[in-house]
Amino acid sequence: MAEALQIMRRLLDGEKLDFEGEYYRTDRAKLYSPPIGPVPIWMAAGGPKSAALAARLAHGVITSVKVPAETNEKVIEPAKRAAREAGRPEPQVLATRWAIQAATDNEAWEVMLPWRGLRAPGRLEAVDPAVLRERADELPREEVLGRYSMVTTPDEIVDTYAPLVTEVKADIVTIQIASLDQEATISILGSEVLPRLRELV
Repeated sequence: MAEALQIMRRLLDGEKLDFEGEYYRTDRAKLYSPPIGPVPIWMAAGGPKSAALAARLAHGVITSVKVPAETNEKVIEPAKRAAREAGRPEPQVLATRWAIQAATDNEAWEVMLPWRGLRAPGRLEAVDPAVLRERADELPREEVLGRYSMVTTPDEIVDTYAPLVTEVKADIVTIQIASLDQEATISILGSEVLPRLRELV
């Protein structure tokens, strides 16, 4: 990942790049349709090691939050520390949380249909998404659903995402929420949830 980040940064910055690394090599690589301005690189991090790497070589850190205090301990603080040690500015933080808008567990299970395979064992090796869904369906339902925040009302959505603003202090908060009526959910987010989250900044 360290080599890949270096290569991406230098190519995006316009270099014609000869690179000889342990994992990657380039021979006069160049983007002949370069971006018209600076392109930030954001890196996902789930623990101290990846967070520190992101702080040293990327513009920002992307992190998925379940428990804000754990995210601060395992991702945010190690990233800040690594940035200080490298003499770099603190990386920006993009925080997200997965949520399901549903009134019952049965409705939530239906909503989860496209996402179930994300929690299946062996998901990094499997090729066919249908296989992952079958594996997930063999797991106890409560185990799969327990990995997501369950929300029904706009108040509950705000309560779910507010800690990303107030505790994680993310520069960017992304809302990943699924429901049986996505258009209605998007409407609620725009009219009732986002204005209230912005007030917390």
